[in-house]
Amino acid sequence: MKMLKIDVRFAGIAAVAGLLITSGCASTMSKGTTAAPVAKTPTAIAPTPTPAAAASAMPAAPAAAAPTMMLTGAQEVPPNPSAASGRSTVMIGADKMVTGSIDVSGMTATMAHIHEASKGVNGPVIVPFVKSGENTFAAAPGAKLTDAQYASYQAGKLYLNVHSSMYPGGEIRLQLAPAR
Repeated sequence: MKMLKIDVRFAGIAAVAGLLITSGCASTMSKGTTAAPVAKTPTAIAPTPTPAAAASAMPAAPAAAAPTMMLTGAQEVPPNPSAASGRSTVMIGADKMVTGSIDVSGMTATMAHIHEASKGVNGPVIVPFVKSGENTFAAAPGAKLTDAQYASYQAGKLYLNVHSSMYPGGEIRLQLAPAR
């Protein structure tokens, strides 16, 4: 039995050595010899591009990523005890365009929009959002603030509001303000 184990080990080592030698492994070649050229074969794995090629192959990143902001019932006027929450990626550009969406959880939302009013005050709807998924609302394509509304945004006087049948005046809210 001992002899058989040694023979199997020897055969395994010999097989690995043979593979290394025939594949042209640089560490098994003697000095002054060169490896035979390796034929390129197609593979399912794409080669790693050079840094310059990688940069040109990647899409350009947006000028600024939309920050994620949270909507809660505590921010409503008056505050409510709802456990619902929302995540907003709504952005208002220097061109006054409104983009992004609101994802809600823990509630059955009926509508969402941007209102104009200071923190702690309720105000009129100025930008209605459209339902784009079961729990998602998005700014309508082409939504844009007027000059006066943009001035209110710059002053921190706009807010996001998501309504439900349980809280028809608004279940969750987030005051909007430009990054400073």
